[in-house]
Amino acid sequence: MDKNEEKQREEEREQVVSPWEVSSSGKIDYDKLIDKFGCQRLDQSLVDRVQRLTGRPPHVFLRRGVFFAHRDLNDILDAYEKGEKFYLYTGRGPSSEALHLGHLVPFMFTKYLQDAFKVPLVIQLTDDEKCMWKNLSVEESQRLARENAKDIIACGFDVTKTFIFSDFDYVGGAFYKNMVKVAKCVTYNKVVGIFGFTGEDHIGKVSFPPVQAVPSFPSSFPHLFSGKDHLRCLIPCAIDQDPYFRMTRDVAPRIGYHKPALIESSFFPALQGETGKMSASDPNSAIYVTDSAKAIKNKINKYAFSGGQESVELHRKLGANLEVDIPVKYLSFFLEDDAELEHIKKEYGAGGMLTGEVKQRLAQVLTELVERHQVARAAVTDEVTLLHAITETE
Repeated sequence: MDKNEEKQREEEREQVVSPWEVSSSGKIDYDKLIDKFGCQRLDQSLVDRVQRLTGRPPHVFLRRGVFFAHRDLNDILDAYEKGEKFYLYTGRGPSSEALHLGHLVPFMFTKYLQDAFKVPLVIQLTDDEKCMWKNLSVEESQRLARENAKDIIACGFDVTKTFIFSDFDYVGGAFYKNMVKVAKCVTYNKVVGIFGFTGEDHIGKVSFPPVQAVPSFPSSFPHLFSGKDHLRCLIPCAIDQDPYFRMTRDVAPRIGYHKPALIESSFFPALQGETGKMSASDPNSAIYVTDSAKAIKNKINKYAFSGGQESVELHRKLGANLEVDIPVKYLSFFLEDDAELEHIKKEYGAGGMLTGEVKQRLAQVLTELVERHQVARAAVTDEVTLLHAITETE
């Protein structure tokens, strides 16, 4: 093995990004991920085009590069410009009682896309996947799916254009037919190459990918899209889900469907730093939508990794390292005001603002966000949840 191959293997060991694991010995290198996965970087011309077609300002996640990569977004926009509709598909693997802010990111962005383009949306709750990967019982996976559905509904999706389903409840009929079509097109060697399954993985894991693939085909939802088998699909998701849809895009033309398009986000970092993403298994790595104002403030003050200097004197002299500072990263996600964000970056980076001041502002922003969510979540009854599960889109 030459030195270049050795270096490449070492880098791959240092950065692991799959649908089930995200870890790195340093910052995630998104340029390398784009090269490895074969997607495209989302440039300013696409952001400008979305603004022109929708007639509304681009979402903060779009204009600040949180959603940074795509597959065939141009094709979706070409079709939309010609008067053709598309539909959105996103999902959630329910493995925790409540969502954290990282889980909210794709749903907040998907709501913007639904509102901006006025299109239908399907949301898959992969309770079967979590049952297989997290060693949860079927019943517990289903319970978590119901709880997570309430948090998702609280994001404010258009009830007349949104269908939320759990795999345990919905898989069958036309959906299952498409699963079988996909499964017949993917060899065992192919699925091992894409997902890295080993001989120790149970067969449930190996057979799962078609379940996540087929919501991107409109015929999987005959009660929503009858007679619209050529409707295009756009999937907003984090980039760790890309392997599922690389497989899907490879299969789609072979069974008579459009390849789904994707718009992909970076990871919302853990409070402790940018070596991965928030983890539901470590409550102190994340801000949850159930956290109180006091808990949010305490977590930020105690755990949010700071790029500030060791002493006030040194900080005033050298300023903060914004590249590693988590409070600034979080404000980049959730502080709407571009001018205020730039002011904070400038002052903090120059030493004019102290870490405590930045953390205080972040606590205000996140508390407002979480409290708004909690009010909306409290209004979601079991009846409302069931309504979303059976609603037909236009």
